Amino acid sequence: ILAILVVTIIGHLGDIIIDVEHHEMKETAYKIDVPESDNVESGTEPKEEIIEPISLLLASASIEKGEKLFKKCSTCHNYEKEGANKVGPNLWNLIKRPKANVEGFAYSKALAEYGGEWSYEELAEFLYKPKKFVKGTKMNFAGLKKVQDRANIVLFLREQADNPVPLP
Repeated sequence: ILAILVVTIIGHLGDIIIDVEHHEMKETAYKIDVPESDNVESGTEPKEEIIEPISLLLASASIEKGEKLFKKCSTCHNYEKEGANKVGPNLWNLIKRPKANVEGFAYSKALAEYGGEWSYEELAEFLYKPKKFVKGTKMNFAGLKKVQDRANIVLFLREQADNPVPLP
C-alpha cells in the first residue's frame, strides 16, 4: 500500500511541476526547412553512383599501402607467379589479362560471360563493389570505398607481373 501511495504522490507532483495540459495554439516543436528534392517531385530515379577514377592517383599511389590492403584479399587470393588458386583465382599478372581465364579455377557464369581484359579503371570499379560491377559474381567482398585505397591496391597488383603494364 505504501508503494502505491508513493507512486501516486510522485505522479501528482510531476503533473504539478510539469505542465501537462495541451495548448492547441502553442507550438511545441521547431520547424526545420528541408528543401524538397526534384527527384521526389518528378518521380525520377536517383542518380547513379559515380565512382571516382583512379588513373590520376596511380602516379602518387603507394605500393606498400597496397600490399597492406592486400592482406584482406590474401585469405582468398594468391598473387605469386605460378601460385595455386585459393577460394579465389591467382592474381599474378592481372592488369590487361582477360577476365575469368585462370586455368583450373571455376569462375561464376556472370564473370565468365562478362568478357574483356582487366584495365586499371575496370579493376578499381570492380574493387569498389564487386557484386554491383558483375551481378552474379561469386566474390563475397563488400568492396573498398576509398578511391586512394583502390589506387594503392591496383598499383600493388600491377607490380605483381614479370613486365608490369605501363601506367595510364
